[in-house]
Amino acid sequence: MIYPKIPLAQSIIEILSAKGISNIIISPGSRNAPLTIGFAQNPNFKCYSIADERCAAFFALGIAQQTKKPAAIVCTSGSALLNYYPALAEAFYSQIPLIVISADRPQSKIDIGDGQTIRQENVFLNHSVFNANLTEDASEENDLKINKAIEESIKLKGPVHINAPFEEPLYETVSELSVHPVITNNEEEVFANTIENSEEFISIWNNAKRKLILVGVNESGILDQNIIDNLAKDPSVVVLTETTSNLHHPSFINSIDTLITPFDDADFKDFNPEILVTFGGMVVSKRIKGFLRKYKPQQHWHIDTLRAYDTFGALTKHFVMKPNDFFTDLFSKTIITESNYFKNIDDVYSLRKIKKQNFLSKIEFSDFKVFEKVIASLPKNSQLQISNSSAIRYAQLIEIDESIEVFCNRGTSGIDGSTSTAVGAAVESTKQTVFITGDISFLYDSNALWNSYIPKNFKIILINNGGGGIFRILPGHEEKPVFNTYFETSHQLTAEHLSKMYHFNYYQAFDEKSLHENLTEMYSQNEYPSILEIFTPTAENDKILKQYFKELL
Repeated sequence: MIYPKIPLAQSIIEILSAKGISNIIISPGSRNAPLTIGFAQNPNFKCYSIADERCAAFFALGIAQQTKKPAAIVCTSGSALLNYYPALAEAFYSQIPLIVISADRPQSKIDIGDGQTIRQENVFLNHSVFNANLTEDASEENDLKINKAIEESIKLKGPVHINAPFEEPLYETVSELSVHPVITNNEEEVFANTIENSEEFISIWNNAKRKLILVGVNESGILDQNIIDNLAKDPSVVVLTETTSNLHHPSFINSIDTLITPFDDADFKDFNPEILVTFGGMVVSKRIKGFLRKYKPQQHWHIDTLRAYDTFGALTKHFVMKPNDFFTDLFSKTIITESNYFKNIDDVYSLRKIKKQNFLSKIEFSDFKVFEKVIASLPKNSQLQISNSSAIRYAQLIEIDESIEVFCNRGTSGIDGSTSTAVGAAVESTKQTVFITGDISFLYDSNALWNSYIPKNFKIILINNGGGGIFRILPGHEEKPVFNTYFETSHQLTAEHLSKMYHFNYYQAFDEKSLHENLTEMYSQNEYPSILEIFTPTAENDKILKQYFKELL
């Protein structure tokens, strides 16, 4: 086998191999040549070459999102490293493991006016779970830092940074290893499966007549079916889910904004829970966050093995457990409390759903209508990736088949790498992947298509409303030049030429008829990846959505 001659590069490669890290995303460069040579010629690794570092990092994020294991991203020295930052911040807040390996100049070359040098050590300190600043020579101290970085990424489900200085020459190779690095054992994390001091919490639970369960971002299968059924049959429990929660039951409320947007103060007081239980990642609905910050629950319990954000300023207990273990223990010790809480809320929500269907049946072609039709068209057992901004908010209003797993970069809620993440996820997943995105998010990350690994059955559904439609929905919108130029980012661009350049099949839709025809055509062919671009009326979309919430009253 061929190895890089530089011992430190050998150590890094051998330790990653021993730790079972197999997906390596490399951005071309010179200073990282020793790593590139070693990774690319080792059969233990599956290597990808992606030139744009920002896209490479989000691509790796998509792979790690699917595998639940760290993916490694490798870059040269200088500003290349800084392009990883948006994806690292997303990984940090979404609890996704990533390993950054940056090649660096030797310490003596930093801050002396040498080319392509920046202060790389600890550059991600605020958004990483470990930083390994290596010295130039291979050593046991360096080995332990590399081991620790990988172990922390796995244990803490987050990004780590390994900074490795290499001196020239960089391209020399050898046929035998000159190092035998130290390999430490991964310690498997064990969490409590019973509630500590449970008597206190059992008493609170049994006495509460209004219990609200709010579920954020989750992978599918987070709760056993018997736990789901127990939550559904308790009349004192209301469960609010989001599209990204991947949790389903006919009695769960899966469109929070449809329920609470028309509420007045009296409604909110009736809805106000005594106990709020949360688990999962970030919550999309701004309205539910605003409600719970104003009408604070007496108890807020958050269940997570790592973190507990005090999102509503009311956190009283962090249970360091897996949600399934928490509810298994809870239900083995509690009773069902008589209450009208679920019935009262369910009656309101059932009426809202009828009004929603009536509204959708009469509206003109628009963003809302498109999301209704597109989500209904999704193949069963597929994977849905959604971009941020208005796309994920519209998706929250439409029921989705429970066989479809949904993903969105909600850690930082940025639009910057949604397409790259979806491509990475599609590469790793065995499922049909469909990506729904808005025009600004798509254009912002168009280099995601500069990628040789996109599966042939990958589908992009692009809703082009001529700008940042989210800003028309948010308070403060006014039809003025400042708004159109600096907030909405009005444009007349399309994806047609990008599709041709990157060899995508390209379809367009302007109304319901062409939408139906082209959805059918797009799903029927898998010779090339596809883009369906749907054009909706810029000036009408927000009016239709606002009218929807008015008609729910």
